[in-house]
Amino acid sequence: MSQQIEIKPVKVGIIGLGTVGGGVVKILQEHHDDFLRDQGVDIQLIAAASSDPAEAERLGITDIFSTDGYNVINNPDVDIIIELVGGTGIAKEFIFAAVEAGKRVVTANKAIMATSGHELLALAGSKGLEVAFEASVGGGIPIIGALRNSLIGNRIESVMGIVNGTTNYMLTRMGESGLDYDTALKEAQDKGFAEANPSADVEGADAAAKIAILTTLAYNTEVILDQVPTEGITELSPVDLENAKAMGKVIKLLGIANRTPEGIDMRVHPTMLPADHALASVNGVMNAIFVVGDAVGDTMFYGAGAGSGPAASAVVGDLIEVAQRLTYDITRPFIRFGTEDAPLKPLDDVVCGYYLRLPVPDKAGVVAATAQVFADNNVSIKSMVQDDAQDGTAQLIYVTHPTREKDIQATLAGIEAAGVLASAPVFIRIED
Repeated sequence: MSQQIEIKPVKVGIIGLGTVGGGVVKILQEHHDDFLRDQGVDIQLIAAASSDPAEAERLGITDIFSTDGYNVINNPDVDIIIELVGGTGIAKEFIFAAVEAGKRVVTANKAIMATSGHELLALAGSKGLEVAFEASVGGGIPIIGALRNSLIGNRIESVMGIVNGTTNYMLTRMGESGLDYDTALKEAQDKGFAEANPSADVEGADAAAKIAILTTLAYNTEVILDQVPTEGITELSPVDLENAKAMGKVIKLLGIANRTPEGIDMRVHPTMLPADHALASVNGVMNAIFVVGDAVGDTMFYGAGAGSGPAASAVVGDLIEVAQRLTYDITRPFIRFGTEDAPLKPLDDVVCGYYLRLPVPDKAGVVAATAQVFADNNVSIKSMVQDDAQDGTAQLIYVTHPTREKDIQATLAGIEAAGVLASAPVFIRIED
């Protein structure tokens, strides 16, 4: 007869009871017995904090609630802290204080991991502690675990992903229904897919934080948010998505990190993809991350990128893994980052195709003047189309052969200096 193993409780404190935090509490309440039976962990939520007591009332945890996160951190019985406050203000103070206090940490905080992740992981490693952050990228998509574990036997060649659901929803609606930018944004806000202040999403900062984390993991190098060249979708119009469709392409806001002989080519911007690319059919609020490894080849991770359920699922997955190691006294080797000498390739040196839409006065000589600027900067034109003029303004649509970013920027500056633009031009990089 086998001996019954006594399972020691793992006591957990959570800071932040908003959308994701509330989802985590509900999962722990509903599946405690399942985790005990199937995963061998007795996870007990013994402390919680939030700025809003009504959140604790709604979740039925007023008996363990405080409005002060430090009461959770300083509770001597707490083994693991779940931080779901977000941002880099008080949340950063909470996470670092938790590690200093000897607590293991589970977080969904992409901003901290993209700006201070190396410092945080080094501190945790020096104390033999663990910081788990699966939910910081891709919501419920298990991409962090894949890069840290399943794909560790590969030399990663490329990571390219749709990692922001707000902008993906907006571009889907602009492409499928011809909505303009403002209408698509309002619809996203009305449906709860976009914040009242959507700047982090539409200007690309959210995606940049995520690609910084993925680059760090994929290439074992030190990358922070400020190093990511970033452009958002605010300048795009339905005509650009229509033109992309006519070219057999779609437009997505992508985070990109490619290994090249000159270093890591890392960036965030709207991108034209072939319509048959795996990422091209990822629509609405869904996320997907396309990873190429030297052994595994092409892989894609797809799923809901935000919301209470998907993000809470990732947080609880991390929590169970950390709880199992704590319960059974399993030491996880500290993952070191920044051990590979992988410089970042300057954006000026990136080579790809380009789509340029130039609004110009509908008069003689303009096409010749713009074409001359392309020639002056050694930019080879693959195709040029002039749309019908409206209100005296024509749209010149240029597509280039693969060209250096530096030369395209010089071309745009030259066209502006020539005084032939009726309004600001639009240019989009093409990944084939």
